[in-house]
Amino acid sequence: MVMKFFRILLLLFTLLIIGIVATNYWIMYKAKDQVYSHSSEVPKHKVGLLLGTSKYVSTGSINLYYAYRIDAAVALFEAGKIEYILVSGDNGSAYYDEPSTFKNDLIAREIPEDRIFLDFAGFRTLDSVVRAKEIFGLSAFTIISQQFHNERAIYLAQHFNIDAVAFNAKDVTNSYGFKTRIREYLARTKAAVDVIFNVQPKYLGKQIKIE
Repeated sequence: MVMKFFRILLLLFTLLIIGIVATNYWIMYKAKDQVYSHSSEVPKHKVGLLLGTSKYVSTGSINLYYAYRIDAAVALFEAGKIEYILVSGDNGSAYYDEPSTFKNDLIAREIPEDRIFLDFAGFRTLDSVVRAKEIFGLSAFTIISQQFHNERAIYLAQHFNIDAVAFNAKDVTNSYGFKTRIREYLARTKAAVDVIFNVQPKYLGKQIKIE
């Protein structure tokens, strides 16, 4: 009886791992034609959706994911591939404000302030992508993040009938991003479940026009 129970557990665990790995590759496949690594190849869009992250890691040093996303957004803007930058991130408390932090550093990199718009309710990637359409009226835009994140964002955009492409910010080393990559497998599984159940953003609200 005990052996039978453990065999069932092992079978379920194996099926779970297969499902997670299969979902990971399915999302990569779905996004492969809409993800770009060179700014010269990216189709031009009015707006680049810059996905948020924290500026600092727990040790107090600059988060390289953050720094490289800033670089990528500036590169697209300077190449004339986007005219505006919509920064979408978490502003869950008075002490944590991803969008404003990005805005300040973009301005420091000589991006005009009137070309930067902020979405303070981008609590997760699904919220950021859908709110770009529903709140900011964008049916097409360029997503800016690292490739693994972009692939998931494109997968979500496809589900919500958004004509999005993505530009890959520079990635980090395997050792630096090991924990993030592990979490990404779970995040992709959650994204697939969200698509199946047609999960919507936590908040919507009044529309804002980017111009």
